[in-house]
Amino acid sequence: MAYFFEYLSFVYVHLSFWDIAIAFLGLFIFTCFVQKMTNKGPMLWPVIGIIPSLVININNIYHWITIALIKAKGTFPYKGVWMGRAYGIVTVDPSKIEYILKTRSKNFPKGKYYKERFLDLLGDGIFNADDELWLHQRRVATIEMHSSRFVKYSLKAMQDLVQNKLLKVIKGHNNIIDLQELLLRFTFDNICAAALGVDSGCLALELPQVPFAKAFEEATECTLFRFLVPYFVWKPMKLLGLGFEKRLKEATKFVHEFADKIVMDRRNELVEQGNLDGRSDLLSRLMIMDNIINTTKQNEQSFFSNKLLRDFCISFILAGRDTSSVGLAWFFWLLHKNPKIENKILEEINEILSRRESKEEEIVFTMEELKQMVYLQAALTESLRLYPPVPIDIKEVINDDVFPDGTVIEKGAKVLYSIFSMARMEWIWGKDCMEFKPERWIQNNGQLVNESQFKYAVFNGGPRLCLGKTFAYMQMKMVAAAILLRYQVKVMEGQNVVPKLTTTLYMRNGLLVSFKPRLANSAV
Repeated sequence: MAYFFEYLSFVYVHLSFWDIAIAFLGLFIFTCFVQKMTNKGPMLWPVIGIIPSLVININNIYHWITIALIKAKGTFPYKGVWMGRAYGIVTVDPSKIEYILKTRSKNFPKGKYYKERFLDLLGDGIFNADDELWLHQRRVATIEMHSSRFVKYSLKAMQDLVQNKLLKVIKGHNNIIDLQELLLRFTFDNICAAALGVDSGCLALELPQVPFAKAFEEATECTLFRFLVPYFVWKPMKLLGLGFEKRLKEATKFVHEFADKIVMDRRNELVEQGNLDGRSDLLSRLMIMDNIINTTKQNEQSFFSNKLLRDFCISFILAGRDTSSVGLAWFFWLLHKNPKIENKILEEINEILSRRESKEEEIVFTMEELKQMVYLQAALTESLRLYPPVPIDIKEVINDDVFPDGTVIEKGAKVLYSIFSMARMEWIWGKDCMEFKPERWIQNNGQLVNESQFKYAVFNGGPRLCLGKTFAYMQMKMVAAAILLRYQVKVMEGQNVVPKLTTTLYMRNGLLVSFKPRLANSAV
């Protein structure tokens, strides 16, 4: 022991600060060299992990991830800041995606990492739930959303909104308008009608600032920051009420109070009248079904408490608001760059309209006519492939696991799969993967291609396959057909049309357009 202390004393006397600094520098360089030689993905720096690469490429993040995945042949490991508990893999491999979404879905839930970041806004709603809580909401929502009553109601609400609001706003604004903003207003009105049975007023002719919509937007954007900074940064900010956490608290409070009032009023209406037979929105139908189940089973307490109803509806609005609006914005931009495809869509729409026995002055598309728009659906599907509304999704690993190709993944790791990048992989979609090509979705017999959920993960897959997929296609086809029949959408030249770094693939600068009436359809 004496020799050990003697040795320490010698080191203390003879080593300077610079000796230690140089030693650490040498260790740092050696670690970086080993990392560079052995890691097939982006550089993982000691202590700070992948952060420098993310910062450098922050304005082009999705394309940078795509290039990194191409170089890594589909999968690469990542680590965040030391002590930040962010580590795992990023992948585009359909076999791995099938494994986490279907084969071993119970071992790859949304997890604590995702849930605690969305907890303040979404609570226990279906979009933020796992296990039994998610399963029960899913079962009830499936029954109601696929019922003929809800389908008819949502179609009628959509038709009215397009004819009486969207087209009138377009006609009343002869100047340049932000199409992305206009579509967000439309889908927000539409989803509020479908989920809550209320008119949010976003598509009023003067395009007013709507407090609920503004608060909802603020809450979702502030929530994103929790994914961008370590938990040991945002949690103290939340505790102290600082920065974006203060804004998130205020916006969430407004959203919850608005939704709480609607739920409470509807609950009182059910108690006073004994039924909600005149309503077909999702909130009312869930309330009625829950009431029937409780009466049948003589339960003292409802599964759908007022809070859970609120959380469910907010989840539904979040999911339904962005998918269609963002998808349609990119769709119209792609049509601007591919006029031949626009002409084919118009030919299909006009051909379908020519089958009508009577010629109405005001054209309102029926459900049957929307189903016949095969080429339009193919074009929308292709647009969603290239620009998926949710560009990257994340799952958490509950227990150690091994993927089919032998890749080991540890408990607590996160698996990120880049849906945006998948579309740009030649080994998944072929040499023409970067082309906007609706024909890839149409079979020789004219029917739509039914592609694998795990190759085309736009609507999720496995047990969590998107419940609103049919609703979203109906909505997008209704809007696209109604606008294209009546107007040429002229995208203003010189715009920098690039994705924004958010949980949803917004265009960073919006999409400025003008609407030029088509002469043959100027009256419809």
